[in-house]
Amino acid sequence: MNKSHRPGLYIHVPFCRTKCPYCDFYSVTSGEHHTGAWLKALEQEVQFYQNRFAAFDSIYIGGGTPSLLNREEISGLMDCLSGRFRFFSDTEVTLEANPDDITPEKLSLYRRIGINRISLGVQSFQENEVAFMQRRHTAKEAERALEFIRSAGFTNIGIDLIYGFEGQTESGWIQTLERALRFRPEHLSCYQMTIEEGTPFGKMKAEGKLRSLGEEEEGRFFSLTSSFLKERGYIHYEISNFARGPEYFSRHNQKYWNHTPYLGLGPAAHSFQNGVRWWNVRSLQAYCQMLARKKTPVEDREVLTREQLRLEALYLGFRTEEGVDFDIVREFPGAEGVLAELEKSGLIVLKKGRVAPTQQGFLVADSLPILFVS
Repeated sequence: MNKSHRPGLYIHVPFCRTKCPYCDFYSVTSGEHHTGAWLKALEQEVQFYQNRFAAFDSIYIGGGTPSLLNREEISGLMDCLSGRFRFFSDTEVTLEANPDDITPEKLSLYRRIGINRISLGVQSFQENEVAFMQRRHTAKEAERALEFIRSAGFTNIGIDLIYGFEGQTESGWIQTLERALRFRPEHLSCYQMTIEEGTPFGKMKAEGKLRSLGEEEEGRFFSLTSSFLKERGYIHYEISNFARGPEYFSRHNQKYWNHTPYLGLGPAAHSFQNGVRWWNVRSLQAYCQMLARKKTPVEDREVLTREQLRLEALYLGFRTEEGVDFDIVREFPGAEGVLAELEKSGLIVLKKGRVAPTQQGFLVADSLPILFVS
C-alpha cells in the first residue's frame, strides 16, 4: 500500500452527455455544460488550498465524464493545477474516459499534458448488456478505444466493468473478462451492480420491474471473477480491484483505504486530512456561486475521533488484500477470540503482523468489523 502517505488530488468533473440509469454519482446533463463557469470556480477553490497540502503524487480526474472536456478545457485544468500545487516527478495522473470520446488526437494531447493513466468505463463487452445499461458506446467502440489507447503509447490502462445484474449469465460475464484480457490491461475494476434509490434503476426496482441478485448469486459471480483473474496472473488487491502487479495498484485509490490525506476539488468532492473529513456542496450552481463570492464550497465536515479512525481502519482494511495491522485489531476487547474463530472459519489469515481477509473473507468483508465491535 502507499506507505509514503503522500497526499492525493481528486478533481470532480460534473458533466455527462447522458446519465446512466444505475449511477448515483453527482453530474449534470444539461445541453450547455457551463464548463467555463466550473473551471473558473475550480481555479478559485485551488487558491484556498494551495498551501495546505504537501506535494501530491497522484491526480485523479473523475466524474462525471472527464473525457468530455475539450482541448482548451483539459489543458487549462492541468495548467491551473501545476501552477498552484507541487507534484512529485513520478505522479500518477489518471483520467476517466468513455470509449466513444476517445480519439488519437485526444490521446496525443493527454500524453503531452502529463496524463499517464487512462481508466476506461467499458462496463461490458456484450452488446445486449451495454444496451441494457444505456451506455453511449457499443462493445465494438470500446475495443477500438482500447486499441487507440495502446497505440498512443499508454502503458497503464484500467478497464471498468460491471457484473451481477438481472439477465446476465456467468458465461456472458466470462466472455466479457476474456475480451478485456485481450488488451492486457494493467488494472481491472469489477464492480457488482448496486441499485441505488433515486436512480432510474432504483425506481424500476421499487416498481417490481427490476430485481437485485440474491446473496448466493452475487457470491457466485464474485468468486468466479476472483478465481478467473487470479488464475491469469492478476492480484486481487481490493474487493473490486485487480492488477497485473503491485506497481499497477491504483496509487490514488489506495489513499482512501489507508487514511492517507487527499484533497477533492469540484462539486460533491470529498477531502481528508489530519483526522478531518469534509465535502463540497452537491450542486454545480451552488458551487460556482459560492466560489464567485470567494466563499469555500464546503457543505459539511466531521472530526473523527481515535475510536472512529480505528473502526474505519477495520472497515477499509478488510476490503483489501493487505488487511489490517494486527496492533490495531488487538486493541478491541476480545479480539483474540474473534480472530481465532475467523481463522478457523477460513475468513482471515494472519501474515507479517497483519490480519488479512481470504477470498471467502472478501465475501463478508463489511460484516467482519462488526464482530470486533460487538
